Amino acid sequence: MTLLRDRDFRSLFLADTASQAGTQVLLLALPLVAVSALRVSAFEVGALAACQTLAFVVIGLPAGAVVDRLRKRAVMVVSDLARALALVSVPVAWWMDVLTIHQLYAVALVLGVFTVFFDVGYQSYLPHLVERDRLVEGNSALEVVRTVAQVGGPSAGGYLIQLLTAPFALVVTVAGFAWSALCLGMIRKREPRQPPRRAHLGKEIAEGVRFVAGQPLLRRIAGCTATANFFAAMSQPLILLLLARELGLGAGTIGLLLAAGGLGGVTGALVNARLARRLGQGPAMWLAIAVPAPLTFVLPWMEADWRLGLFTLFEFFVGAGTVVYNVTQLSFRQAITPEPLLGRMNATIRFLVWGTLPLGGLLGGVLGEAIGLRNTLLVAAAGSCLAFLWLVTSPLRTMRELPVSSRTLP
Repeated sequence: MTLLRDRDFRSLFLADTASQAGTQVLLLALPLVAVSALRVSAFEVGALAACQTLAFVVIGLPAGAVVDRLRKRAVMVVSDLARALALVSVPVAWWMDVLTIHQLYAVALVLGVFTVFFDVGYQSYLPHLVERDRLVEGNSALEVVRTVAQVGGPSAGGYLIQLLTAPFALVVTVAGFAWSALCLGMIRKREPRQPPRRAHLGKEIAEGVRFVAGQPLLRRIAGCTATANFFAAMSQPLILLLLARELGLGAGTIGLLLAAGGLGGVTGALVNARLARRLGQGPAMWLAIAVPAPLTFVLPWMEADWRLGLFTLFEFFVGAGTVVYNVTQLSFRQAITPEPLLGRMNATIRFLVWGTLPLGGLLGGVLGEAIGLRNTLLVAAAGSCLAFLWLVTSPLRTMRELPVSSRTLP
């Protein structure tokens, strides 16, 4: 990829690599701290998952307006350092034998707040570093980072958890966030200082909401992503609970199984451009969601036998579809949005599509207690098959080329 020859993009690439590697360990380690170290219930696991994403509902919209007023690289650096400080408290509390589920809730909330700011800044920063006709290349490179981290992260994280115990494995994530902040600080290209804004913050938030609401294709993409995220949030914490508690699998084995998703993601990143050329960008987007969805029905029937092979197939195809979908829809969002609105557009979309995550996590926890893990996974599987309908009933069903906009406001 020729963009990697650019020093500033390479620094962003390395920062993302460090952050994603640490995050993949975190995704496995934090719930396993609750499940294995604290022996919590299904509802408490769901509540922990909800805490990790609650910030997208509470501060998602104002975060976009705030990021548009600030230099985005500085926002990302502060967010990395804040997440590192919050996480390091977990192994310290565990070592002192005072760790509780309530501390994990608090850490998850802090992580969520600064993840909101990092993600909004990150998605709004890439168009500053690269030209808009190279956004697909840039997003594809960064998606490769995410998916390669998914390949090695869960399996490496699983063995780190077995070796160090889950609380101390979080130190790897702390190091990842710190390295990410260092790499971001090495970027030489300076953003222009944002002019002082007299508009009320609420008016700026409303401007971003109106932009998204006024774009029919953005509305459809947001509806599809929100639906998929809601049912994924229902199932993901319960999958870990099923594998670790009911099937009795070790952390290393669980990490190895989850790594299949990253392998699928790498495959998706490699074929993404080819699929978009052959099928068209719109069809590639909705097929990436529709094709893997039926495989979610594997989850309720999982046992510690040959069916684990079916689970790896589920992870592989969901990982591949997710990357194809994300690269296409994110590049479209960045290309169609004027630069002064990028932060607010991304925050509005994130509010809509990540705002369903805490709701899904809580519902998954409640249903897991009421009707059992497997029945809840069956409900989530049925719901996952509905997400693609948002796209297939819109012009995206046959649209080969997605529209773009100018860099400035009209």
